[in-house]
Amino acid sequence: MTRVLVTGAAGFVGGALAARLARDPLALDAPPGALLLADAHRPAPALEPTPALDGARWLTGDLADPAYVDALAAEAPDVVFHLASVPGGAAERDPALGSAVNLHGTLRLLEQLARRAAPGRPPVVVFTSTVAVYGAPLPAQGVDAATPARPLTSYGAHKLMTEVLLADLSRRGALDGRSLRLPGIVARPPQAGGHVSAFMSDLIHRLAAGQAYTCPVSADATCWWMSVGCCVDNLLRAARWPAAGLDAGRVWQMPVLLASVGELVAALARRFGDERRALVTWAPQDAVEQQFGRQPPLATPAARALGLADDGTLDRLIERALHPGA
Repeated sequence: MTRVLVTGAAGFVGGALAARLARDPLALDAPPGALLLADAHRPAPALEPTPALDGARWLTGDLADPAYVDALAAEAPDVVFHLASVPGGAAERDPALGSAVNLHGTLRLLEQLARRAAPGRPPVVVFTSTVAVYGAPLPAQGVDAATPARPLTSYGAHKLMTEVLLADLSRRGALDGRSLRLPGIVARPPQAGGHVSAFMSDLIHRLAAGQAYTCPVSADATCWWMSVGCCVDNLLRAARWPAAGLDAGRVWQMPVLLASVGELVAALARRFGDERRALVTWAPQDAVEQQFGRQPPLATPAARALGLADDGTLDRLIERALHPGA
């Protein structure tokens, strides 16, 4: 029986992952066991993605609280999806909170999981890192495995530090870690606070609903796109990888679709009607465009060789962004 812990399970990606695991107990190719969902709070029943989550056990608490972190590790999970974090924008506004959760709480969780692991049976830990580790500006010729990590935010720095510790614990056989660097995932709920990349999701929601939208980047801005459904697919694939033969760095950049915001608007217009184009007012903000609107080609051969994938087309991305289970 496989015990699975999802931290950040009340969040956007964490909630979608929890719903998938609840609907499909064999998603990890292992006999189903306990599904443990951890977050600061349990979502209201009306907001939970699926009634099947009634069979899960919620563990609510503060990741900055050592006693809560220790209690999570004491559950002795076989597989951990660690998604809980203070988003980048929120972490910049409150550095103490960002550090307490994204760095110290996360490092304690990994260390406690390692300390409590049964000999020869390290738990699999899938950690959601971020493209923010690369910083900005990105090299115009593209990003690949040789691109140095130079984060310009505390959020990116803390994610990078966690990658290093998880790789070291994996080297020592204490954990079986897999760090995946996520792009902006769409489509987050409207007005989801704390993410500078929220415009990517807001644009999809507004045009799908036939509402006007003022876009903080230009039509020519190029972004890395991935739907929440595709992201969940990739997290589950990473958890199923055999440990033998994995790269010692234990870090993989997720494959993405590279497309301009104008191309996404055109895809939305194909789906919902050409009049949607006129709903967009372009009002570029340099800081947002610099960070999320000038993303170059992204080479991910190692991740693709292990089965990770992008959405394939913008049309498919829109479908899975709005309907994660599609």
